[in-house]
Amino acid sequence: MEHSIYNLDWRYAVKKFDSERMLSKEQIEKLKRAFNLTATSYGLQPIKMLVVQNKEVQQELVSFSMEQQQVAQASHVLVFCIERTVDANFISNYFEMVKNIRGTSDEILDPFKEMMTENFSNKDVNEIKAWSKNQAYLAMGNLLTVCALEKIDSCPMEGFEPEAYDRLLGLPDMGLTSVLVMPVGYRAEDDMFATFKKVRRDLNDSVIEIN
Repeated sequence: MEHSIYNLDWRYAVKKFDSERMLSKEQIEKLKRAFNLTATSYGLQPIKMLVVQNKEVQQELVSFSMEQQQVAQASHVLVFCIERTVDANFISNYFEMVKNIRGTSDEILDPFKEMMTENFSNKDVNEIKAWSKNQAYLAMGNLLTVCALEKIDSCPMEGFEPEAYDRLLGLPDMGLTSVLVMPVGYRAEDDMFATFKKVRRDLNDSVIEIN
């Protein structure tokens, strides 16, 4: 089996982490860079990621995570967040960054900037929140794959209390809201789920080819 596909088969949603094993700074740096390189709609990146490595904080988060002990056991906990405000100023800052990095002129950028600003001004808060959350899912999917390729164990989670996470981690002061959680580290040797076979549809049932 091709190496990369083997690694995807190797990964699973870890149910018990080895709390004694920690990821290296280099491994965490790779995950940070992978997050930052994730594709997002319009390239706007309305997302940020908190990297939590504090056992006391992790233990506190368990009660806001449906008592899922992986949050406390993991080497690090990645918290995927969305910006509370995506407005004309946010968009303007993005285009300023494009100009500075690529040297693109205002003459070329301004029409796109105006179009995007108008587009977002016509969306209500809930539409923008849903759009932003979709970008967080893209980032989590990307990191799940990167983790598998790097032989880093992970557990994607939707089952947590965002408001409690936000309060404990001080996210409102950063203009952020938590939307997804992913503990990362190394699986425990006695996690029986590690040996379970994948349950997936037959490939012919999940993929449709049109020639």
